[in-house]
Amino acid sequence: MITRLILCFALILSGQSSISQSLHSLEPIKKHYLELSKLDGTPNPSTPELNAMRYPTNARSSGKQFIGISPTYLSLSQVTLLKESMQFPSNSSAQTRAELDYLLKLEAERTDTQKKRAWVIARIGYWPPLEKTNDYSGANIEDLFWEYEQVTDREINPDAYPATTKLLAGVTRDMRIMEFTVKYHLMRPRPYHLEPRLNSMTRISNPSFASGHTLWAYIQAFTWSELIPSMRKQFLDIAYEVGESREIMGIHYPSDEEAAGVLAHKMLTAMWTNPSFLADLRAAKEEWK
Repeated sequence: MITRLILCFALILSGQSSISQSLHSLEPIKKHYLELSKLDGTPNPSTPELNAMRYPTNARSSGKQFIGISPTYLSLSQVTLLKESMQFPSNSSAQTRAELDYLLKLEAERTDTQKKRAWVIARIGYWPPLEKTNDYSGANIEDLFWEYEQVTDREINPDAYPATTKLLAGVTRDMRIMEFTVKYHLMRPRPYHLEPRLNSMTRISNPSFASGHTLWAYIQAFTWSELIPSMRKQFLDIAYEVGESREIMGIHYPSDEEAAGVLAHKMLTAMWTNPSFLADLRAAKEEWK
C-alpha cells in the first residue's frame, strides 16, 4: 500500500528553513484511489510468476537519457532519496488485482468523448534539453502554461513571462530526471502486461510507475498554486484529470497516478530548500501580482 506520509528531505539534507513553512500541504487521498489504497499491497505467494514480472525493456525503451544528468533545483542526492522512497503494490497483490479490475471497468464504459480528450492530454508535456541552458525552447514550451490556460481559458505567450518560463522549465527538467530515475529503478510492468484482457488505447515504451504525465501535471499544478494560491483547487483538478486520462487509456494503474502526486509534492518540498529555486519562485510571483 502506498502511504501519503511526506518524507522530510529538507530536514535530511540541509535543515528546514522558516520559509519552507509556506509550502502548501499535500491534500488527502480522494475519489476511487481512497478505497483502492486501503487494500493489501503485499505479494500473494500463490502467484509467484506475477511477482517476478518486470517491464520488458529493450533498445527502444524511452527516457533513459534523462537518468543521471544534473538537475536544476534538486541535488543528485535528493534524487536518490526520492527514488528510494517510492514503491508500488506487488503485481500479485489484492490491491493490484482491484486496480486491474477497475481499469477493465473503465475500458468497458469509456466514451468517444473521453477517448478524444485523453488523446489531447497525451500530447501535452514540455521536454527540456538535456544540458543546463538558458534556452527554454525545448519541445512543447507552450505546454508550460497549459494548466493555466485550461483553468483560465486565456492563451499565454511564454515570452511575456520570462521568470515563470524559467521556473517551470527548471521544475520540469527535474521532473523528467525524477520520472525516469524512478521508472527504471522499479521497472513496474504496464497494466496490459499483467492483464491481457485490457485493450489499451496505446502502448508505452517505458515502465509504468510512476505516471510521467501525472507527475508532470501535479508538479506543474503545485508550482502554479504557489504562484496563484487562490486557484490551487482548479490546478489540482486539472492534474487529477490528467491522471484519470491515463487510466482511461488503459496504460496506468490508479496507484501510478496517486504516487505521481505524492512524488511531485516530495520534489517541491526538497526544492524549497534551494535558494536558487526560492529566488526564481519569487521572481515568477512578481509576474502574477
